[in-house]
Amino acid sequence: MIYTINSSSHVPAYLQLYRLFVRDITSGVYPCGSKLPSKRTITDEVGVSVITVEHALSLLCDEGYIESRERSGYYVIYREGDFLTDPVHSSKNSSIDTAAGSRGKTSNTLPTADEGSVQKHTHTTHNGDFPFTILAKTMRKVLLDKSESILVKSPNQGSEELREEISGYLARSRGIFADPEQIVIGAGAEYLYGLIAQLLGRDHIYATEDPCYNKIEKVYESLGIRCDHITLTSEGLYSPELAATKAHVLHVTPFNSFPSGISVGISKKKEYLRWADAHNGIIIEDNYDSELTVSSKAEDTLFSMSGGKRVIYLNTFSKTIAPSLRVGYMLLPADLLETFKEKLGFYSCTVPLFEQFVLAELLRSGDFERHINRVRRKKRQSHAIFHEAASLRPSTKVL
Repeated sequence: MIYTINSSSHVPAYLQLYRLFVRDITSGVYPCGSKLPSKRTITDEVGVSVITVEHALSLLCDEGYIESRERSGYYVIYREGDFLTDPVHSSKNSSIDTAAGSRGKTSNTLPTADEGSVQKHTHTTHNGDFPFTILAKTMRKVLLDKSESILVKSPNQGSEELREEISGYLARSRGIFADPEQIVIGAGAEYLYGLIAQLLGRDHIYATEDPCYNKIEKVYESLGIRCDHITLTSEGLYSPELAATKAHVLHVTPFNSFPSGISVGISKKKEYLRWADAHNGIIIEDNYDSELTVSSKAEDTLFSMSGGKRVIYLNTFSKTIAPSLRVGYMLLPADLLETFKEKLGFYSCTVPLFEQFVLAELLRSGDFERHINRVRRKKRQSHAIFHEAASLRPSTKVL
């Protein structure tokens, strides 16, 4: 193992180590099924602390590159062509148990948290708990600074100020690089679904997760669009159904999909991108809850993995600030921007300038990111406590 950590770099040592492993895993140095060196070996050979190694390995597990096996070590589970022909990962009988949906399918429910899986959750649950004092202070500041300018009509795609702040925030915190001109502000996710449907056209079939957030399909079907429901397994969309669909548009929630709570790994994300390339399709990446991951590293997005091609990225501030704040945004691929302006550029922005200025100030001041980091730290602590308690439970042996 010839890994060199640059101690003078602004990039933390654990993240450098993580990236070195990602490079070697994706290039086949560590093929699927192979065992990584032990933590002690990595510590000795790379010259970093055990904590640094544990942090890097934890990120690799979170991203779906490796998995930890009790009393055995860490094994690579990433494959470039994963889930396409592998009978284990394609076994519908073994993985559809998480896909019980609203269409009356007969299947088992999701395992409980005690069984090592994510519990179902309520879409209206507010995990952000943004401090009201900071929000009120920011509103007062905007009123004083902007004065009567808050009464002016917003530019059609949203205020340039907010779009610039969102662009900068995504670049520094999510690794998503998009020009402010590619950003469209709208009054919540459902409104943006409607814009996307008008942009891409109603003649295409739209594939959705089954189960999924029911308003996704309701919006599309209300516009006369036919939806193809693809079973969502514990690892993501069921590969044979995805390969067989006639859809041109794929709407997915890669992180914490509602109502299943399922998040997909890096291999499945790459499968989605291969599908888009092979079918000349478009992916709608609905990332409503992605900031609040327990991982200390933000989830890799389909938009960033694709280089901003064939993926429309969607997010809102409803989970991170307040459900009443109906403000969402989408990032358009650069090659769709002119089409959007020609077909939908006449639409007025549906979010008042005051709210846009407040959000821009929260992003500019760092209050939003500090809040996100606080919530994620709190969730990681709760997550660690849960797993520590689970590890102390006596195991039941079958004689």
